[in-house]
Amino acid sequence: MTLERIRRSFERLDAALAEAAGLERPVADDPAVAGAAEAGVDAVTARDLFESIALARHLDRTALELRAEGLGHYTITSAGHEGNVVLGRLTRTTDPTLVHYRSAALVVERSRKVPGIDPVADLLLSLVAARDDPIAGGRHKVFGRRELGIIPQTSTIASHLPRAVGLAYALEHRRRSGLDGDTPPDAIAVASFGDAGVNHSTFLGAANAAGWAVQRGVVLPLLLVCEDNGLGLSVRSPPGWVEARLRALPNVQYVAAEGWDLLATYGAAARAVAFCRVARRPVILHLRCERLLPHAGADMDTVYRKPAELARAEERDPLTTAAAQFARAGLVSAAELGRIAARARERVDRTKIAWCSQPPLGSREEIQRPLATPIGELSASAERAPVERPSVPTGAPAPERSTTCPPTANGEALTLAHGIRAALTEALAEDPRVIVFGEDVGRKGGVHGVTRGLAASFGRTRVFDTLLDEQTILGLALGAATLGLIPVPEIQYLAFLHHASDQLRGEAATLPFFSQGAYQNPMVLRVAGFADPRGTGGHFHNDASLGDLRDVAGLLLAVPARGDDAVELYRAAFELARRSHRVVVVVEPTALYHERDLATPGDGRWLAPPSADIAIPGAARVYHCAHGDLTLASYGPGVRTALAAAETLGAEHGIDARILDLRWLAPLPETDLVVHARATGRLLFVDPGRRTGGVSEAVATVVVERGLAADGVRFVRVTGADCPIPLGPAARHVLPSVEEVVTRSLELVRGAD
Repeated sequence: MTLERIRRSFERLDAALAEAAGLERPVADDPAVAGAAEAGVDAVTARDLFESIALARHLDRTALELRAEGLGHYTITSAGHEGNVVLGRLTRTTDPTLVHYRSAALVVERSRKVPGIDPVADLLLSLVAARDDPIAGGRHKVFGRRELGIIPQTSTIASHLPRAVGLAYALEHRRRSGLDGDTPPDAIAVASFGDAGVNHSTFLGAANAAGWAVQRGVVLPLLLVCEDNGLGLSVRSPPGWVEARLRALPNVQYVAAEGWDLLATYGAAARAVAFCRVARRPVILHLRCERLLPHAGADMDTVYRKPAELARAEERDPLTTAAAQFARAGLVSAAELGRIAARARERVDRTKIAWCSQPPLGSREEIQRPLATPIGELSASAERAPVERPSVPTGAPAPERSTTCPPTANGEALTLAHGIRAALTEALAEDPRVIVFGEDVGRKGGVHGVTRGLAASFGRTRVFDTLLDEQTILGLALGAATLGLIPVPEIQYLAFLHHASDQLRGEAATLPFFSQGAYQNPMVLRVAGFADPRGTGGHFHNDASLGDLRDVAGLLLAVPARGDDAVELYRAAFELARRSHRVVVVVEPTALYHERDLATPGDGRWLAPPSADIAIPGAARVYHCAHGDLTLASYGPGVRTALAAAETLGAEHGIDARILDLRWLAPLPETDLVVHARATGRLLFVDPGRRTGGVSEAVATVVVERGLAADGVRFVRVTGADCPIPLGPAARHVLPSVEEVVTRSLELVRGAD
């Protein structure tokens, strides 16, 4: 039925052209004549726009035919939204663009700007998920291609809009910093989305951030395009709601047009683009349109749309309204429009025959390849036998405690906070592309004082405060990274990341996957996390839930425990971002930021000397490697617990324990775990996270899959409880303790004797 409806649209086109052919010449007072003059649309532009619309419509037809033939896999059509073709004409390939999934006409039109690009072949290969699809390589049907300046997106609601804000910010940052290269100084960022997206938190956050930025004096050349067909699948937008919502955005210019009126739409879009280019301020272009067909797939829109509504939509079909307008305005004759439409059909059908039998991806390795970008020279030693690192220093001085983390002179022992700041200072000094930002990181220097002094040293364009919205912070990082910067966003607490984590999962991780690596968004994300056993802050400020990060394909995850760890891990993270274009998340234990002592107050043994090393991804750190009774493995705050427990085990029970600090949780240092577990025959894992869904479950899997249990290695877990962290001293009851580790270690060792 859907295929029949799209075929009828071509019958309506024939009827409209027959009617237009009856006009011997344009009528001087016809609104189309004045509309063409006002919009600045000439005959060449009209021909091109109509051809792009016709090609888009025939691509929709072919998508439905391929699905009926069992060859195609995607049926979200652009029919009714082809008014967006004007944006393909009016914007440039140097304008980074994120498009809605009904943007075939826009993509076809923009392809005219790049010789050698065949959008028909590209999109047909994408529809059949062919390996030779130049966009996503058969991984999904997406619009996008680097040559066109269109960044691939798929099934977007509004999750791409925080990135769009980042793109607009990065354009100006690069220009001011002399990093813009060949990008024109008046380039703008463009993003389109559907009307249902105005209710999504990502739209609300992005639009709010755009207005907030302008209020702060930030230059933000951002064009947002809302394609409003009144339906979110089957749910209707309340009458007038979308316009009211868009008009209410502070500091965002509002422009509107009926998308089926191509001449008016062209004029409105031209004004919106020009304002954005010249004023360098955000604009929202509200394009009203009709959805001519069901949403997609098995959707039966006749269940929720009345015949009168469907008839009205057909009357507003851009394929026919554009033909009628252009003919009445005297821009293109009806006969020529007919020939253009016929050639469009022939071109699509001919390309279908030539390309749609191409094979799909044939292996897991092929599919995963864009996410498996090499780690480079850093990985050269990842599989070597682990080298013992220095034990916790025993003679380091114990300076007076400080919660503001004062600067540390070269050679002085480091707290964790000192190590992080030293690594950030090094990166900012070495690479002008590095920018550090987040809530409170600039003027204040972060909630915990970790970034204190960086803004004064490197300027407030490179170390700066953002508004309090994690989606926006991550989106800013995504956009900046897409345009070649190395962003270092900070999420103030791990619990605050969870509501924004789709910016990592659905945006950061998918970009190289859906672009075959043509687009990357490398970054180093700092997150303060884990619980403070002193019980300060309650559960929103004490969270160790890492499962949301560990299963994001392609993401690397590290956790430093001491100051030297921080330096080494951040060096690796920046190298991975610069050279391998990876997304690296570093979760920093807040309870250890300013900690100086290991076992007793004033012992100063958690301070660490400065390090010149770099941490090998997927390799652990070993303390007391010669000790052979027991292996205590952990990460982050659990390392300190394990080391303190090892001292008790040795001093009071004569048990020698070696300590394994994983440091990397993705990739997990499996080889090191296996080597050291086998060396002692006993493995106790201290997990500062929860028992269910925590890292200890992954370690248990390694024990089973690598045959440790079969080899007689005994394994025990000591973990946090499966509950939020309570406030006050009660927190100690739900976190691993030294006493619990000692008790379970004794059971593990003595039970084996």
